[in-house]
Amino acid sequence: MRKTTILNADWLFRYHDGTETRLDIPHTWNNLDGQDGGDDYWRGTCVYEKTFPMPAHGENELVYLQFNGVNASAKVILNGAVIMTHDGGYSTFRADITDHLKEENHMIVEVDNSKNDRVYPQKADFTFYGGIYRDVLLLTVNKNHFDLDHHGGPGIAVTPTVDGKTGRVNVRTWITGKGEVSIALKDAEGNVVASGSGCDCDLAIENVHLWDGIADPYLYSCEAVLSLDGVAVDAVSTPFGVRFFHVDPQKGFFLNGRSYPLRGVCRHQDWKGIGNALHKEHHDIDMAMIREIGANTIRLAHYQHDQYFYDLCDKYGFVVWAEIPYISEHMPAGRENTIQQMTELIIQNYNHPSICVWGISNEITISTRDNKDMLDNHRVLNDLVHQLDPTRPTTLACYAVCGPFNPVAHKVSDLVSWNLYLGWYVPGMFLNNFWVDFFHWKYPDRCLGYSEYGCECMPHLHSAHPRRGDQSEEYQCKYNEYMLDFFEKRPFMWATHLWNMFDFAADARNQGGEPGMNHKGLVTFDRKIKKDSFYIYKAWWSSEPFVHICGKRFVDRVETIAEVKVYSNQNTVTLYANGKEVATKTGSRVFIFKVHNLGQMKLEAVSGELRDSAVIRHVNKPNMSYKLPKDGGNGGNWT
Repeated sequence: MRKTTILNADWLFRYHDGTETRLDIPHTWNNLDGQDGGDDYWRGTCVYEKTFPMPAHGENELVYLQFNGVNASAKVILNGAVIMTHDGGYSTFRADITDHLKEENHMIVEVDNSKNDRVYPQKADFTFYGGIYRDVLLLTVNKNHFDLDHHGGPGIAVTPTVDGKTGRVNVRTWITGKGEVSIALKDAEGNVVASGSGCDCDLAIENVHLWDGIADPYLYSCEAVLSLDGVAVDAVSTPFGVRFFHVDPQKGFFLNGRSYPLRGVCRHQDWKGIGNALHKEHHDIDMAMIREIGANTIRLAHYQHDQYFYDLCDKYGFVVWAEIPYISEHMPAGRENTIQQMTELIIQNYNHPSICVWGISNEITISTRDNKDMLDNHRVLNDLVHQLDPTRPTTLACYAVCGPFNPVAHKVSDLVSWNLYLGWYVPGMFLNNFWVDFFHWKYPDRCLGYSEYGCECMPHLHSAHPRRGDQSEEYQCKYNEYMLDFFEKRPFMWATHLWNMFDFAADARNQGGEPGMNHKGLVTFDRKIKKDSFYIYKAWWSSEPFVHICGKRFVDRVETIAEVKVYSNQNTVTLYANGKEVATKTGSRVFIFKVHNLGQMKLEAVSGELRDSAVIRHVNKPNMSYKLPKDGGNGGNWT
């Protein structure tokens, strides 16, 4: 049976200037210079080297070398022979290395994230970290095994459908060599609920337990065994969920036959000082915070994420938008790469029940207008998705200035969403109302969503009179309060995804006095500060009881009558100042109090047993550290 060996430890890394160091994988060489601003992080070729002994294997076994993520292009040389190359920094790739193995093996991996015109992404509002930033594995398998040579896939595809109370499950497997395939479907307790045989097997689960979003993300498992002459030689297993869904242009998203508005966030895969070289604990922390606000959908931008994070989405019931980095600019020489990355995305992730839509492109018209080659590439990708996976719809994220009549938006994908920052890059939050309502009136049969919206916020910047562009914590709150109310009044929107859950690196930016980052997150880049806006989403979406006083970092105030805002998902909140009751408010989500600001005031918000506290104090002059410095950037876009 197959065995896995992890090759993450003890690599020699050679930087482009010849500097050498020993390190462990995951690793990126842009974890610092890709986050400090200036749009000058180093992009080019670096070299990783490793020696390893021949893995134990019999004469009837093969050894595969697998990389789970190398950004962006890789050339792998083993014992002097080029064994594989790969273009695309976010997907798994592997090769059979059996015939190249020696007792002691020397491997060189040349990794290149340099600028070019053929491998996506090349232009986007995030840092393209170079490096071997996900696990490296050796897989030892029998010569007769479930296929490992098809676009990095698992060799098994599980397609569930629902027929009344019965789950119909088609299981397809692909094998290398020969043998007989047996299939067992097991429930969450490990009990066999259906079994069969063959490479294309149709099974039924009676009284099926549905995968039902965040409320009940129930998972079955599918186990496939390959046997030769009655002896098992290989096995694969994959979790799966049984669910059905559709999107109605007038009523939005439906899961398992009931209305299920998708309200959630976008996520990038990087951390401050770490870059994209994440470990499982980083993914776990991110998931815990997304769960805390009560979101039910995640757009995994703008590329294929780590398999572990898709597994977490399956486990916790998130509806996922998965996409490729066909972004910002159409490159004629990159068409083949878009096809390759889309193929890998679908084949490698087909079995995840969390994935409900495949994203074709993002803001592709930001630099490339509606030329024939770009439109044709979109049609090719759309057809490819339907060919590889007829069970899930396609979507794309349109750039704001694309306009409601753009052919990319209306003539390609099954669904459409828009990246609109009305109220941030463009003055007037009310413009969201006009834009969406006009679109919905003009195209009543077109499913509409928001794939991005948001505004910058530095948690140390504050204002009693927040305005667009000031980067203050208070304006971000004002903006998101408006948007959440706006979405609630438009149930026809199939999905909304806030940009972004976390601040992330964008080395070309210079904003908020902290260059190199996009600060639209609800949580800071280091995951240490949950901005006040985090809690308005929690108030709107989460059932976990809480109260939160906004402005904890806005201590010094010149106003003698200070406005104190409290977020909560409770109906009644009482505010105390220095132990005296200010007022009791009954309402929903946002509670605003007026406090006589005399000296230093200890504030306490109370709802039942729930409590939160803060301190404000009266000052004669504004605290200038709360203001955006003149050289701190004006909140404009990276373009």
